[in-house]
Amino acid sequence: MKRRSGGSFVGTWGLPVLTVALFVLFAVLLPTTFPTTGNIRAILTNQSIPAILALGATIPIVTGRFDLSIGYGLGLSHVLAMWLLVEGGLAWPLVVVLVLAGGVVVGLVNGFLVEVAQIDSFIATLGTGSVLYALTGWVTGGGRIVPGQGGLPPAFTDLTNSSLAGLPVTFWYVVLLVLALWLMLEHLPLGRYLYVVGANPRAAELVGIPRRRVILYAFLGSGVVTALAGVLLAAQQQIGDPSAGQSYLLPAFVGALLGSTTIKPGRANAVGTLVAVAVLAIGLSGLQQKGAAFWVTPLFNGLTLLAAVGLAGFAARRRQRAGTVVGAASRTSGSPPPPAAPAAPAADDAGPRS
Repeated sequence: MKRRSGGSFVGTWGLPVLTVALFVLFAVLLPTTFPTTGNIRAILTNQSIPAILALGATIPIVTGRFDLSIGYGLGLSHVLAMWLLVEGGLAWPLVVVLVLAGGVVVGLVNGFLVEVAQIDSFIATLGTGSVLYALTGWVTGGGRIVPGQGGLPPAFTDLTNSSLAGLPVTFWYVVLLVLALWLMLEHLPLGRYLYVVGANPRAAELVGIPRRRVILYAFLGSGVVTALAGVLLAAQQQIGDPSAGQSYLLPAFVGALLGSTTIKPGRANAVGTLVAVAVLAIGLSGLQQKGAAFWVTPLFNGLTLLAAVGLAGFAARRRQRAGTVVGAASRTSGSPPPPAAPAAPAADDAGPRS
């Protein structure tokens, strides 16, 4: 019993403890630059877009599907916002609405291809991502979109450049999104449906859960969150770069998959994703301040992704074995087994289901 409790504690709280330990480590190694208000604000500002994108990637992962188009969708959304502002001369609130509507369309297309056309989610979203990248090149003509002498509307740039309660406003966007996803996944029927579909799609159909509609909703949510991240990226960078989105894809998936190994091990969850992004942000910031070479960032992300996939699969299998043991014990004692929460699919078999 003690062994099981210890393993449960490590699985649930190991990553948050690692986050604190990393911060303390770099604070000791870099006492004059790392634990400063300026550095903390820089981390919160620079990691807000990756955090939002990782939260968007988390939604389809709950259902056992993957949206590889999010990096390209981010790139298209932010250059489209810049194009509508600079070339189209539209009011920025209308631009935000149009870009978010585009995210809805992308999400619906991905959901249709994966669930209705029954195309593997890796292939379908990689294909739509390539199309989105082509559209990005078409909108920009292969070059950057630079504002004129007057610049962008101050109200638009204030979406990311302002502060609230002494912290960057983008940090509060992340907090609100985490709270919204936590509420949906943990306390609303749609969230329970997403988990059940991810754990056992055939059982979901047998109990009357509309699997097709649920998966469409998952990709729709991913598309909208990605478009939101694109709008914020445009306000933050104030320039339309057609290649900007690709560098965000890997960190987003690292955060989403690593997040499924903590807080609720074996299940993708919003709070876990936030903790995982914090680990990546602190680790990368500390390494960069220690003078790490430019190639350390992709190396760190790649190794962390491999570790995240392995740990996610282990956590899911451990959760499934625990449920099997509880069920067997209940049958032996003659008492009905307690209802078990659906577990996220293991990383090695978490691909699309037919």
